[in-house]
Amino acid sequence: MSTREFDYLIVGGGAAGLSLAYHISQEPRLAGKRVLLLEPEAKDQNDRTWSFWTDGPMLFDGIVAHEWEQLAFRSPGFEQVFPLKRHRYKMIRGLDFYRFVRAALAANPQQFTLVTAAVETLENTPEGVRATSPAGTYTARYTFDSRPPQLQPQPQKHRYLLQHFVGWEVATDHDAFDPATVEFMDFRGEQHQEARFIYVLPFSKRRALVEYTLFSAQVLPQAEYEHAMRAYLEQLGITDFRIEAVEIGAIPMTDHPMPASAGPNIINLGTRAGRAKPSTGYAFKRIQEHSVRLVAALAATGQPPHNLTGDRWQFGMFDALLLDIMQRRGETTRDIFTELFRHNPVERIFDFLDERTSALTNLRVMNSVTPWPFLRSIGHVLRGRPGQRKA
Repeated sequence: MSTREFDYLIVGGGAAGLSLAYHISQEPRLAGKRVLLLEPEAKDQNDRTWSFWTDGPMLFDGIVAHEWEQLAFRSPGFEQVFPLKRHRYKMIRGLDFYRFVRAALAANPQQFTLVTAAVETLENTPEGVRATSPAGTYTARYTFDSRPPQLQPQPQKHRYLLQHFVGWEVATDHDAFDPATVEFMDFRGEQHQEARFIYVLPFSKRRALVEYTLFSAQVLPQAEYEHAMRAYLEQLGITDFRIEAVEIGAIPMTDHPMPASAGPNIINLGTRAGRAKPSTGYAFKRIQEHSVRLVAALAATGQPPHNLTGDRWQFGMFDALLLDIMQRRGETTRDIFTELFRHNPVERIFDFLDERTSALTNLRVMNSVTPWPFLRSIGHVLRGRPGQRKA
């Protein structure tokens, strides 16, 4: 079987791989580059949704399924609905995204080739990268790898949690939801020594996505998620509803280092490159920012940027501290987020979570929460020994 040559090879056609491909398609200076995308699945199902906040336009605004201009935070003793000023909270359905990007790439067959196959091997070569798959062997100057990371856990050095959830898209026969307001975090339920909250995206007064979300080390039996969602809906006076769709997920949340590359010519993408923020699990906008950074450098210099992600070390420290607290005393996460929302404008919180804030603003944010849990975790993080819950 002959070897086919390309300029860029993208491994994986999920959010990260398709985002990079689409950003390349929109950059005129890369119009002559031949791109191969290898993805083993058809991606013809709505297998997920992506939610994010943003204060500016993005390439995928045309397929945003819904957006909200208010955000609610609720915990025992503190509840507030925040009107969003600069930001909007948005949601994109996976199937809309897959169809949109694949149609754009298919419209330019001279530049983009899509092959349904899994990559078996990737290796750096003096000229670039060689990839093998059941569909053939391919070479490229650079490869962008978005496959899930294969970590060798080191629990004595790093923290390993999951953000896991089950969601129902429910429909009712009477008005029950506020379609202008995201229920961002509702911590009023029992925490069971973990961080547990309800998250609601209302699409209309009679339709919403309701999710039970946890930050912990282990997933729950399915019935426990369902019990929590039924109890929440009953509190809203909803006892008769239809489940139109189900969403299930578990996002790794860890401070285990995620390398930005695997040798000189293989650049990692998505979760493999640490684009799921370790302390929140949000990834979609971070993937877009990474794609913008890579494409700008390729267009300007022909090479990826020297600093592939642009991450700032202090935010990695903040993430590790929160993960350590979640691992030691997960139930205190509710108190930390309550203080954050009680003492800061929501725009500042969003900017902080987006890693866009200055050192002075970071200090203001950290000073707005009780310091003791973080002071204990600083010692654990600096010693490289994760804290453990004491019986």
